[in-house]
Amino acid sequence: MTASPFLPVILVVPILLLLLGARTASAAAGAAGVSGGGQLWCVAKNNAEDGALQSAIDWACGPDGGSDCRAIQQGGACYDPPDLQAHASYAFNDYFIRSGGVANPAACDFSDAAALTALNPSHGSCVLPSRVLVTDIHVMAALLH
Repeated sequence: MTASPFLPVILVVPILLLLLGARTASAAAGAAGVSGGGQLWCVAKNNAEDGALQSAIDWACGPDGGSDCRAIQQGGACYDPPDLQAHASYAFNDYFIRSGGVANPAACDFSDAAALTALNPSHGSCVLPSRVLVTDIHVMAALLH
């Protein structure tokens, strides 16, 4: 049995619609901390347990994950020891970007401890890079051909 040539479209179109919706909603919001440029960040979920976050940070910042976690180490711009969620968000986001960003949404899961957001998690001197949807949509469109 041969696979339908429309199968990749069926799988990618809902993701594109979700991303375009996030871009439209974030542009319309216009509030402080909300990206108006269609950007996404991978962050720790508010309801994630500390143990799950710490395990995910250890993996993301270790040799298997390959995230650059210097910013969340002592002396780094994002180092804030009591804020495990902020540290996890930094590590998760770095891994997500290094893994292809929106072209690889599964890279923002961390055993269901992470989620994509259009709300910029950067604060003070701690800046988390983002993925711009327009670029990633072009990448996804190229994958269909």
